[in-house]
Amino acid sequence: MTLVGAAKRPALLDVVRQLDPEDASDKRRLNALADQAMDISGANAKREKGTHLHTLSEYADRGDPLPFSTTVNDQLDMAAYMGATVVFDVKAVEKFVVVPELGTGGTFDRLLEYSGPGPDGEPVEGHFIGDLKTGSIEYGALKMATQLAVYAHGELYDFSRFPVDTTNKKAFAAWKKRLVPADEAAAAYNPLPQVSRKWGVIISLPAGSAECTLHWVDLEIGWAAARLAREIRAMRRVKGAMRPWVTGVTKPGDA
Repeated sequence: MTLVGAAKRPALLDVVRQLDPEDASDKRRLNALADQAMDISGANAKREKGTHLHTLSEYADRGDPLPFSTTVNDQLDMAAYMGATVVFDVKAVEKFVVVPELGTGGTFDRLLEYSGPGPDGEPVEGHFIGDLKTGSIEYGALKMATQLAVYAHGELYDFSRFPVDTTNKKAFAAWKKRLVPADEAAAAYNPLPQVSRKWGVIISLPAGSAECTLHWVDLEIGWAAARLAREIRAMRRVKGAMRPWVTGVTKPGDA
């Protein structure tokens, strides 16, 4: 998509030819030009549209009216979203969790309370991690199951206990290096409510489709994949898998 953007705006290539990728300053400019080319190609349009629908869905879940400027297509998408998710009671929106076991973290979209038929038709009830997807979900089942499984095994982390101005680069860099007493750091963690580690919910709302569907995802499969990924990352740090060929070594039996 970067090449498509450059083809649409050939002047970008004229600037690129004048920059040295080995120079730190020029490298930053090259990265900025690559981002610009991506924008020109339209590659970020879907992402921005998805972010917009996520924001509108928060209005819907709070019971607030949609902004006056909301387009007809977006209203139709939100009507489909509200119709599909009426079976849920939304308990939390956009919460950050950390998973010390994996050394990772992330923000889940929804904590949903549900009582009704489960994946096999048998009754289930409780709290479930939910995630809103505004693009295609055709090929991402394992990835989504892994993502939601990580969330379900996480602990809530309260950033407000350690406020920082992330727009101030120096202050943010100093904040990241700050030593925090163990008891103060521990107070920022809180357990999730009793949440299912067996099943999660994908809310599929392809942008502009006016259609919303719900899908169960198996978090036990996802958690196994997450732990496997951790092992693979660890193996990538292992040294000594390859060694140089040594010449002149006497074979056994040679004299």
